[in-house]
Amino acid sequence: MDASESTPVRVGASSVPCGHAIASEKWRGTDLAKFLQGKVKLVFEDGLGLVDFHLSNRTCILYITECEIVSGSSYKRRLVRFRKACTLNGIVLAERTRLTDQYFSPVQNFVVLELGMALLPVASQSEAAQLLFHLVQERSREGISNPFIRKKHFQLPDASILQTIQKIPGVGKVKALQLLQHFPSIQQLSNASFSQLENVVGHGIALNIYSFFTQ
Repeated sequence: MDASESTPVRVGASSVPCGHAIASEKWRGTDLAKFLQGKVKLVFEDGLGLVDFHLSNRTCILYITECEIVSGSSYKRRLVRFRKACTLNGIVLAERTRLTDQYFSPVQNFVVLELGMALLPVASQSEAAQLLFHLVQERSREGISNPFIRKKHFQLPDASILQTIQKIPGVGKVKALQLLQHFPSIQQLSNASFSQLENVVGHGIALNIYSFFTQ
């Protein structure tokens, strides 16, 4: 019995310092870890179970590789076990490449519509590293900011974030920037209600975004 069988989700990863991420030992030496060097402090640990990265005490990342998508449904069992094991906010990163593009619609339907989890497609481990860096930055800012004060200035987002949002059907660069002005992080965008989205981009595109991120 491996670690993911005996401990589906390691609850002990409850305190992640600002600017840090706890990574499963299996990611040591990978391209993703190398791309994050000097940007995020990775702490590698065994026994995280089904989780690939812990970004905070409530948010974690589950990564689906190109090979897992092509080979079958093993990733589905992992995600279902995660949903049954805990109430953490799990974000799924899935590799959308030329090889996996034909399989991606069922993946999206399963993750978003059946499990109600946020799904962020990435083209490579390099892009995944940029996205993780952005998410860690978001967590760090949340930890030191006053939750009752809204940001007054819109900062131009990383290119990887724009690219991710533009993968939503009907969302181009202009709409992506418009969305990020109202929802400054991917988490805020994925948690936005349909009516909030509709007020920004209209009914049709709001429906696409809402279907992309939520049940």
